[in-house]
Amino acid sequence: MIDTHAHIYASEFDQDRDDVVQRALSQGVSQILLPNIDLDSIEPMLETEARYPDICRSMMGLHPCYVDGDVEQTLAIIKAWFDKHAFIAVGEIGIDLYWDKTYRNEQEWAFTTQLNWAKELNLPVVIHTRDSIEETLTLLEKEQDGQLSGVFHCFGGSVEEAKAINDLGFHLGLGGVSTFKNGGMDKVIPHLDLSKVILETDCPYLAPVPHRGKRNEPAYTQLVAQRVAELREMDVSAVDKLTTHNARQLFKL
Repeated sequence: MIDTHAHIYASEFDQDRDDVVQRALSQGVSQILLPNIDLDSIEPMLETEARYPDICRSMMGLHPCYVDGDVEQTLAIIKAWFDKHAFIAVGEIGIDLYWDKTYRNEQEWAFTTQLNWAKELNLPVVIHTRDSIEETLTLLEKEQDGQLSGVFHCFGGSVEEAKAINDLGFHLGLGGVSTFKNGGMDKVIPHLDLSKVILETDCPYLAPVPHRGKRNEPAYTQLVAQRVAELREMDVSAVDKLTTHNARQLFKL
């Protein structure tokens, strides 16, 4: 299995990162993909990748919650990193209107700018949306010229939204929300196109049941796979195999 979205470079893992990686391996997670969020996360992310070179792979991008009035300067620094290091994706990028709409215009500009980097660099994008699925799809439709690929990570939307995302050529990242009793995903997952599904944790956030409310970690990818298998009436090994294949294709692993 591949945990396609994990922040194991975060300080929440400073005390036991080796153990976290070992637990992931023991649960059949062979690779852990690391999305960047801001300027401060670059160094710990690259250090984590260097420490586990056969397991961890990094992405580069600016998360919408870290977009502010200095976004042009921040993006210039982030863009320069693509000349210094081989990244597997532009991410995590997107639009988040949940916490604060102050920098909405800047978020949209940053998202579009980074989508264009992905086209230039021939890399997939990893998209974060919160209270912004419509806005995100509208911008993506404008930019999609057949060159863009990627994933809407932490998908928790409707069957119709899933179809709109797939129609634009994008995958869905399923994580802990898929296991929540009140998450509504039990009505959605049975109808998804599994050729466009990948698994993730988004750790340390959004731990799946039965660990909800605690720190999440890559080993729990298996719990997401089990939930998908249950809802699709499939063998969990078939879910593992299919989603791993999808992730390898998408991120060219």
